[in-house]
Amino acid sequence: MSSSEAEPAADLPAVAPQLRALRRRASLTLEVAARAAGLSPAHLSRLETGQRQPSLPMLLALARVYGTTVSELLGETAADRDAVVVAADMEPTAAGGWTYRQAGAAGRAMQALRVQVPYGSQGDIVRVHPGEEWLYVLSGRLRLRLGDTAHLLGPGDSAHFDSLTPHRLAAQDHDGVEVLFVHTLLQSPTATLCLGPTTGEMP
Repeated sequence: MSSSEAEPAADLPAVAPQLRALRRRASLTLEVAARAAGLSPAHLSRLETGQRQPSLPMLLALARVYGTTVSELLGETAADRDAVVVAADMEPTAAGGWTYRQAGAAGRAMQALRVQVPYGSQGDIVRVHPGEEWLYVLSGRLRLRLGDTAHLLGPGDSAHFDSLTPHRLAAQDHDGVEVLFVHTLLQSPTATLCLGPTTGEMP
């Protein structure tokens, strides 16, 4: 093993503790975080203990998984985040037929989104992942399946559940449904939120 692999890098003293702290902030186990970043748990453990120096691609992958920036991974002080999100600044992003609008600042431990779910869009996809979710129906009716239990939520109704419970969301009516959605997993790309992880069809 080379010395660069066995010893902490002198010019990146804050990386190891930051990597561990940010993983814990995202409520991810070593195994889940490593898999999401394309690393082995052993390799990520060495990065967190300072026995290995991360490459730039590794830093980029871990920043994506933890919903942060490479600067924060390096221990640099982040600029103050805006506390207010103006509706006009909520740029829509489409993924898997759903439309997402950020409803909170990036880099936080929670991610807040306004989500438009069209009728017939991905109602058969079951999601299972670490963290907690809270959702509030703004308009339309939402079909929510939690484990073996089905629920029909209307405007003003909400749900708060452990994301490890297999869950499935779908619009009940042809006009679709709009939901305010908050989760604690990580700052996920919208495609990841919409398309996975999944377990197949729910009975």
